[in-house]
Amino acid sequence: MDAILFFMKKNFKTLLLVIGLSASLLAFSVIDFKQEVQNDPEKDKMLLELLTFVIERGHYDPIAIDDNFSKGVYKDYIESLDPSKRYFLQSDIDQFAQYETLIDDQIKNKDLTFFDLTYATYLKRMEESTKFYKDILSKPFDFSVKEELDTDYEKAPYAKNENELKERWRKQIKLSTLSSLVDKLSLQEGSSNVASVELGDEVFAPKKEEKKSDKVIEKKSYEVLEKEARESSLNSLNDYFNFMKDLDRNDWFGLYINAIASRFDPHTNYMAPDDKERFDVSMSGKFEGIGARLQKKNDLTEIIELISGGPAWRGKELEQGDVILKVAQGNEEPVDIVGMRLDDVVKKIKGPKGTEVRLTVKKVDGTIVVISLIRDTVETEETYAKSSVIERNGVKYGIIYLPKFYIDFENKDSRDAAKDVAIEVERLKKEGVKGIIMDVRDNGGGSLKTVVDITGLFIEQGPVVQIKSAGARKEVLFDRDPQVQWDGPLVVMINNFSASASEILAAAIQDYKRGVVIGSKQSYGKGTVQNVIDLNQFVRGNSAGDLGALKTTTQKFYRINGGSTQLEGVSSDVVMPDRYSYIDIGERDMENAMPWTKIDPANYSVWNKTNNFDKAVESSRKRIENNEQFQLIDKGAQWTKERRDVTVYSLNLEEFKSAQKELEVKSKEYKVLSDYTNNLVFKPITFDEELMKTDVSFKEKRERWFENLGKDIYVEEALNVLDDLQTNPVIKGQVNFKKKDKLVKS
Repeated sequence: MDAILFFMKKNFKTLLLVIGLSASLLAFSVIDFKQEVQNDPEKDKMLLELLTFVIERGHYDPIAIDDNFSKGVYKDYIESLDPSKRYFLQSDIDQFAQYETLIDDQIKNKDLTFFDLTYATYLKRMEESTKFYKDILSKPFDFSVKEELDTDYEKAPYAKNENELKERWRKQIKLSTLSSLVDKLSLQEGSSNVASVELGDEVFAPKKEEKKSDKVIEKKSYEVLEKEARESSLNSLNDYFNFMKDLDRNDWFGLYINAIASRFDPHTNYMAPDDKERFDVSMSGKFEGIGARLQKKNDLTEIIELISGGPAWRGKELEQGDVILKVAQGNEEPVDIVGMRLDDVVKKIKGPKGTEVRLTVKKVDGTIVVISLIRDTVETEETYAKSSVIERNGVKYGIIYLPKFYIDFENKDSRDAAKDVAIEVERLKKEGVKGIIMDVRDNGGGSLKTVVDITGLFIEQGPVVQIKSAGARKEVLFDRDPQVQWDGPLVVMINNFSASASEILAAAIQDYKRGVVIGSKQSYGKGTVQNVIDLNQFVRGNSAGDLGALKTTTQKFYRINGGSTQLEGVSSDVVMPDRYSYIDIGERDMENAMPWTKIDPANYSVWNKTNNFDKAVESSRKRIENNEQFQLIDKGAQWTKERRDVTVYSLNLEEFKSAQKELEVKSKEYKVLSDYTNNLVFKPITFDEELMKTDVSFKEKRERWFENLGKDIYVEEALNVLDDLQTNPVIKGQVNFKKKDKLVKS
């Protein structure tokens, strides 16, 4: 989950910390590292030293690095290496266990013995496993045997020897192959909506066959289908192990480092240089390059998408499906990238705005061409706020979807979430809307500054959130602009995955009673603030290369009523059931989460311009309680919980098919949920409508969004609430909701 962030960048001319780390952290004596570092272990030792020093002095509530800490790191690290217990033997674990209470000492002494041992053992077991799965899949499975597999690996013991380990692999692969085979058999027999086993592991998840009802399916023998199912499993495992082979020591050491960092709290973690770059892109929504999304297929790099507006999209020479063979910088000699790690390929293609990159490309038709592109700033449109207009019962409403609270910390004049939402509000006002929905479902957070500014669009000047550092007095962050950009009816939509900045927005709107918060029973429950600290600033004469950054929790934030969103999240004014209603999701279910606390409330006045607020909330609750669709959603959520608790699967074909048939019958009961549509028409705002005329990609993405909104019962109830919040009662006509061929009144 992305957090509320303040950044400390290399450029200290613009410190973006509201409250910096403690003076002791900034007084950290710079390491004199003039000697040439030739190997990764030396860099790893330096990272250990930096990591622990910065966390111990910068974290909001650092815990002691002692034997208990060591045990936690040991458990987390081993589980992260081998969650399904299909690599390590019990003898390996016995060997590792001698270090269970020594990791704290090794951290302090910059000793890498434990990591080196686990790393070497893991590589050895991985190599052995490639022989296992290839041998297992080289011959047909006997699905007439009655045996089963328990996928609750947490309770399973480690294999005692190689034969036991291979048997575990055999059963896991057999289950994935059986699932694929049953799908193929059902497809051939004409069965639809086939349920599948959720193994929770991409390694054992062969790709599903496409089901095309308008195409005649060739009848194949059982033997042919069984072989195809094994080939599907083999291809899946080959792809997985090819990916694993691309990982180097730095990747695995990053896993170890994060097992250490995450013991302090779930949001403290180390970011390697590549991770830090991806993080910056996700926060700003832009990068410098050609604007193409790539994927690796075997040893080849293929273009899977051109980003609208980017150099590759504008140039009209590259296409989806093209394979990049070589990359050259300007007039330099081209470098062959076949077999190269995807991350390394991306580094060669990306580069500063205005520079040239030449790609040797194999086109879809087999021809080979050299394409020259000038790099530019590329914006990922899906990161940014967007809006739509809905008209019903003669009243226009607007919805603004905000995927995250983005900002470019390097350029204050660049676009950010607050500026964009303000623009969308103005555009909706010009469209004549009488109410606005702010949709922050699945929004994991982002910049604290932007959420303060966005909240300020809907309230008169006043406090938005309270921030507290360890041992310091609280700080209240205010909206100081008396102007209210939107003073009409407002609904904020949240769900279980609305976190951090989303929770600040929802909590402030709720505390002011400025709008109605509707959605899941509660939001994610993250009430902490992180700083991202560049580790390179602490090293002088560094020859080890970029050390990356550390994201660590330095503050807690509180609602203006004094409560915290930590663990508890924001409780919706109107609770709408969803598929996760009975599943443990959120900060409260995470190990090492910081506790809930509260402070004194800030001084604020409740919004008094919505006279029918309570009535609107009560009306919505009654509608939901009596709505058959919501009742079915709730029932389906209970079934989902039951299905998640199932861990034992039969490996016998007939028994497995019988179980899947039962699932298919049960799942048909809930199929109407996916078939649900409403008669609402979602339209682009005028600005987007003009853009859709010239940008096909943008048009397709907007239309896809409108289509999804047309199937969204939650958005529809939000519109009902906006109706109820109107000063003048809305005269409602009959609204018909389509469930395939049936119409039901609502």
